[in-house]
Amino acid sequence: MSGHSKWATTKHKKAVIDAKRGKLFAKLIKNIEVAARTGGADPDGNPTLYDAIQKAKKQSVPNKNIDSAVKRGAGLEAGGAEYETIMYEGYGPNGVAVLIECLTDNRNRAASDVRVAMTRNGGSMADPGSVSYLFNRKGVIIVPKNGLSEDDVLAAVLEAGVEEVNDLGENFEVISEATDLVDVRTALVEGGIDYDSADASFVPSMQVQLEEEGARKIFKLIDALEDSDDVQNVYANFDVSDDVMAKVDA
Repeated sequence: MSGHSKWATTKHKKAVIDAKRGKLFAKLIKNIEVAARTGGADPDGNPTLYDAIQKAKKQSVPNKNIDSAVKRGAGLEAGGAEYETIMYEGYGPNGVAVLIECLTDNRNRAASDVRVAMTRNGGSMADPGSVSYLFNRKGVIIVPKNGLSEDDVLAAVLEAGVEEVNDLGENFEVISEATDLVDVRTALVEGGIDYDSADASFVPSMQVQLEEEGARKIFKLIDALEDSDDVQNVYANFDVSDDVMAKVDA
């Protein structure tokens, strides 16, 4: 979920102890399979696979599950499915723009799941292109602070094509062009800086500011969408102040 970054970070922590842990594991495994199918089984020569594996390890997915997913994706082990990526567009409550990225082996099921989640939670589907223009494809890396300053992070990635570093409280969010993601991630590692996740994400160019009721509604919609096995990522162009977030968390 990418909209309000602090919400994303909170959710990221909660996911580890969440009842949806099995679902999260399945989505991370699917990512690995697709990355291996697209770019081969060697993470050193396949940056997308490298990042997918790192993300799975950060969420404690067992190594044997990761290895099997790589082998299935690369065709070295039976049982791999043919997944395709489909993007759906829509509007949530308060006119929030929503992009829904699916990775599925059943297009009809994915479309049905997304439509049901949207209509039951105050959202509506939109035509292709009517929402996506509000987002830009960017590289997004989440770096735990661990005593680091913003200057420490900037110094490590300045030459690698970083665009901005945002303070999210317990983490820094490092933004780059999607094409510079591998260079920035590599620069962090070479600078001895650990990161939680590195993804090519859709970042909104403008945001809708939400109050408590609006925030609750959009979070409910996003939860419903993410409950589908076919939905990999949900991107939305809202922002929520720390005060409102505290009320929602309470």
